[in-house]
Amino acid sequence: MSKTRLAQAVALATLGASLTLPSLAHAEFIKDSKASLELRNFYFNRDLRHTSATEQSKREEWAQGFIFKAESGFTEGTVGFGLDAYAGLGLKLDSSDERAGTNLLPNAFKNEGPDEYSEATATFKAKASKTVLKVGGLMPKLPSVSANDARLLPQNFLGGHLNSQEIAGLTFDAGQLKELNQRDSTDFQDLSVNALGGIRNFKFKGKGNQGDDFNFAGLSYKWQDNLTTSYHYGELEELYKQHIFNVVHVLPIADQQSFKTDLRYARTTDDGRSSNIDNKYFGAMFTYALSGHSVALGYQKMSGDTGYAYLNGTDPFLVNYVQIGDFASKDEISWQARYDLNFASIGIPGLTFMTRYISGDNIDRGAALSEGKEWERDMDIGYVVQEGALKNLGVKWRNSTMRSDALGELDENRLIVSYSIPLL
Repeated sequence: MSKTRLAQAVALATLGASLTLPSLAHAEFIKDSKASLELRNFYFNRDLRHTSATEQSKREEWAQGFIFKAESGFTEGTVGFGLDAYAGLGLKLDSSDERAGTNLLPNAFKNEGPDEYSEATATFKAKASKTVLKVGGLMPKLPSVSANDARLLPQNFLGGHLNSQEIAGLTFDAGQLKELNQRDSTDFQDLSVNALGGIRNFKFKGKGNQGDDFNFAGLSYKWQDNLTTSYHYGELEELYKQHIFNVVHVLPIADQQSFKTDLRYARTTDDGRSSNIDNKYFGAMFTYALSGHSVALGYQKMSGDTGYAYLNGTDPFLVNYVQIGDFASKDEISWQARYDLNFASIGIPGLTFMTRYISGDNIDRGAALSEGKEWERDMDIGYVVQEGALKNLGVKWRNSTMRSDALGELDENRLIVSYSIPLL
């Protein structure tokens, strides 16, 4: 697959920058640099529980990933310059055309795909005071757009991102994304809305669910150590505009005991005449923590003419976005109960456990059908070696069961072995 002209232009620009920077580099450029290589071995099995011989009954693949990330420091001066780099390589260990489509590899049902795939980006950056501008490859983690890293290689974008923290407690973000590289792809593609999954009731004209640039901006203010509020705006040109509000408060109760409140609201409307997107979202998560234990209750409600809209493949800012489902269909109301245990509190550092149950109903499936329902049960258990020759070696098992009028019946297991090697 060939890179787009934009990707080629960014690559040439950053290559030119990399040839120029060494002559400008000072101690901080080298001293503050860091690099790492992550080895990620991923086994994925999803039983689709279909009985028809014409449909895929299972997705099952095994792959090995290599993720290289490097970040330079900044040159000295009023404006400092730097360069970041990312490269990813995925190797197929086991697959077949009948079991493809796990999003670990660039393939689909009845297409086993290549034995390997790779991708790379570079990011030019400039810093003045406490403001940083990055242009090139990006992996943003914002309420309006959050790159997904739940498979073999991470999702990444091409664009620009400005982050400023000039005022104490206040963080400002703004930027524009032009294209994205999905987690199971090697080429950059146009941005689009999550038209698949759930019952959204989206209607599109012109280019369908594909939009133009994605513009974003946001403010986050930390009033106290335990209270933060934020507002974020996202706009996929021609398709939707989204306003997201968030309040997070942590109430200290006693030593190693607290109560956290996380409230979220989003209003999404169409942008122009190319879609009918219209959604109101309210979410709340309340978490009581005691030593290494935590118990949480979540609530999520959708209203409006459609379900929740977000960039295809990204992580939406929803309290009930979990391993398989996002519980964001039209008119859906969902609840979550969750329990976490960090075994460090009982003398086993590195071992963690999580389980949760989410139930959703009131899904609008159209006038001819009754309201839809769904539920999902998840369990994660992981261990990271704390010392010795295998320090930083992590093993995680993720198990999920879902029964849904929107997504069908799914049983899923993921086994992930990762090892991070610091290079600088």
